[in-house]
Amino acid sequence: MLLQNVLLPLVYRLYCRRPMEKGLVLFADAHHGEIPFSMRRMYETVQAMAADGGVKAELRIETYVTDFDRLSFFAMVKYLLHFMRRYAVAEYVFICDYFLPVSSCRKRPETKVVQLWHSCGLMKKIAYDTGEDIPKGYHGNMFDNYTYLTLSAEACVPVHERALRLSRDHIFATGISRTDDYFEENWNARCRENFWKTHPEAAGRKIAVWAPTFRGNAGQPRLEGLEAIRQAAEALKDEWFFVIKAHPHIDRHERISNSEIPTEELFPVADVLITDYSSVLFDYLLYRKPLVLFAPDLEEYEKKRGFYIDYRSIPFPLAQTGNELSAILKMGSDEILTEDKKVYFAAESSRGKENFNKADKIRSFRELYVGACDGRATERILQLIGMC
Repeated sequence: MLLQNVLLPLVYRLYCRRPMEKGLVLFADAHHGEIPFSMRRMYETVQAMAADGGVKAELRIETYVTDFDRLSFFAMVKYLLHFMRRYAVAEYVFICDYFLPVSSCRKRPETKVVQLWHSCGLMKKIAYDTGEDIPKGYHGNMFDNYTYLTLSAEACVPVHERALRLSRDHIFATGISRTDDYFEENWNARCRENFWKTHPEAAGRKIAVWAPTFRGNAGQPRLEGLEAIRQAAEALKDEWFFVIKAHPHIDRHERISNSEIPTEELFPVADVLITDYSSVLFDYLLYRKPLVLFAPDLEEYEKKRGFYIDYRSIPFPLAQTGNELSAILKMGSDEILTEDKKVYFAAESSRGKENFNKADKIRSFRELYVGACDGRATERILQLIGMC
């Protein structure tokens, strides 16, 4: 907080006396060691624009991407000071997650900060709506310097306006840039090829991807449901190959995931996604494939964190025990409802025995929360910010 509130503003004010450098584009992130998936599509697009020319100003790209958890204190200070010097004269700054340096002081009005955001839809409470996201002792508004916040659908705008305490004038339902990849057949084909090359042992079986979120905070994360998933994987191993993809915060503390392939690159090969309160649910909706909710601590999570939507109304099967999950998967992915298949089945779950004749509800749910994601979000964002 001393760095955030004193040193970084001092450096910024010193360097912003210089003229803004037209065409200087920064990509910044403090949670990954390389360009994260949530900004990769935009990064590659801007790179191509810089190489081709034909834009209003010659584009020069600089990247400030590192994982703060893996840096020494002095290395982090060096990174921050370098970033602030360039931030003070940049025309565009792209981020995709919470990134405190951009809000350390009031930015010059010519600089455009573009928050690409790292999640689609609405699920668990975030930012100022919960006590878990904002660092204790933080002063000011973490999101006040955003020029543009891009979201997956119009329904997400009012919630983010309140949770981020950001003016509606800065929030746009353009679609999420990274989801453009999901509509590219070449990208999907590469993902499928990489999966079968990496996991030949999965041949002849259906693929179940378990991708849960973490509980607690990034410093002390915990995982729920692992043993039940492992038991289901063992019981169903003749028919199903389970890919376990823990949140990166979990894997940093103890390696749980059994695949190095990023979660989003598993979507093209998955026969079913199993998740809990993670926003990967909304990304996966774009594939229109079977999905199962596995939430063993639902009641506790509702009380401690809370949701923006009625979790039990999400139109997919809900399991809260390993036995319920196994029973649903035993029906096979072809019998689990997708919006393109009006399949009827009865499942014993925590909601009782129910018929999932809900194709229309799934379609409406998808349109409501990721309706702006159509493969052209990156183009719309660039037009919005005036880069093309």
